[in-house]
Amino acid sequence: MHVVSTRTYVHFFIAGRSRFVRRGTVGMKNTVATFQEMKQKGKKISMLTCYDYSTAKLMDEAGVNSLLIGDSLGNVILGYEDTLSVTMEDMIHHTAPVARGAKNALVIADMPFMSYQASVYDAVTNAGRLMKEGRANAVKLEGGAAVCEQIRAIVDAGIPVCAHLGLTPQSINAFGGHKVQGKSAAREILEDAKRIEEAGAFAVVLECIPADLARKISETISIPTIGIGAGPGCDGQVLVYQDMLALFSDFKPKFVKNFVDIDIKPEGIIPTVGSMQACFAAFMAVTECKKGKDTVLFIDPGFPVQKTQMQVIGKPFESFDGAKNYGRNWKNIFPREISLPSCTATRITRLGYVSRTRN
Repeated sequence: MHVVSTRTYVHFFIAGRSRFVRRGTVGMKNTVATFQEMKQKGKKISMLTCYDYSTAKLMDEAGVNSLLIGDSLGNVILGYEDTLSVTMEDMIHHTAPVARGAKNALVIADMPFMSYQASVYDAVTNAGRLMKEGRANAVKLEGGAAVCEQIRAIVDAGIPVCAHLGLTPQSINAFGGHKVQGKSAAREILEDAKRIEEAGAFAVVLECIPADLARKISETISIPTIGIGAGPGCDGQVLVYQDMLALFSDFKPKFVKNFVDIDIKPEGIIPTVGSMQACFAAFMAVTECKKGKDTVLFIDPGFPVQKTQMQVIGKPFESFDGAKNYGRNWKNIFPREISLPSCTATRITRLGYVSRTRN
C-alpha cells in the first residue's frame, strides 16, 4: 500500500491512470479550435466535471483538456434527486471558481433546465450570464432539432456552444428513467447531430447511446463528439469525477469504471499527515532495501498505530518493552531481538532516541 497525500493520490490517478486523459497539454490553452484540431489529428479529447477552484487547479495541472461544470452538481454537490432543481445562480456560483482555477483547460458550463427552452431570448441572455458572470469559455445545452434555433442565436452572439444528445438528464421524466437511448431512434439522433452541427455547435456530448451509433455519428459529422457511456469510438470522453473516483454512492451508472475507489470505510482509515506519513514511507522503504530483511523492531512504549501501519503494508514486526528495562544493558536482555537476522530497522519513539536503520 502506498500512502501519499490526497492531492498527490488523486492527481496521480487523473494524470497517469485514467485512460482518457491526454498528457502533455499543460501550459497550452485549450480552445474550440484545439478541439477541432484534435479531432482532425485523431487525438482523443479528455473532459471531466468540476465544481470548485481547488479541483480545477488539480485537473488543469494534470492536463485535462476541458472542465465541464455540469448540472450534475445538483446530484453530487447539492444532493438533489435529479438535475431539474439546479438554477442559473447555482451554475454561475460554481462556474466562476472553476474558471479561476483552470488556466489551460477549456471551461464549459451547463445551461440548467428551463434557462434556454422557453425562448431564444432566454437562451442568449442566460448563456451570456454564464460567460460574463461565470467566466466560462463555452456553454452546453441539451437537445437536437428542437434547440437548433437557440444554438444558432447563441453562436451568433459570439458564444461557443457544445450540444448534448442521447440520454439528456433534463428530460429524465420524459424518458421514464436513465435508459440507453438510440436503440429505436438511431436515425433521429444521427439527424439531430447533423442539425446541431449546421446550427453552429463546436462539439456534441453523446450520452448513453449504442457504441456503433456513436462511432457512426463521429465519422459522419466534422465536429468533435464527446462520449459518456457511448463506447470508445467517440473523439473524446467525459466522466463525472465523483463517479470516476467512487465518491458518490447514491447512484452509479452502469458504464462507469472506478479508476480509484476512495469510498473507504472509517475503520480502514489511518492518519497519514506529518510524522505519520513519514513513518509509512520509512517502513515501506526499509523493509524493501535488502532481501530477507523485512522486519521492524519496535522499542516500546510507542505509538500503537505504527504497528497497525506495518499490518497495513503486510510486513512483520517485533517489539521489546524498553520502558520496563530502562537504564539496563539491552544487549544482555534481548539478544534474540537485537540479533534477529530478518530485522532491518529499530523504531524507538519515546526514549529520547529516533529510528536507526541496520545493515
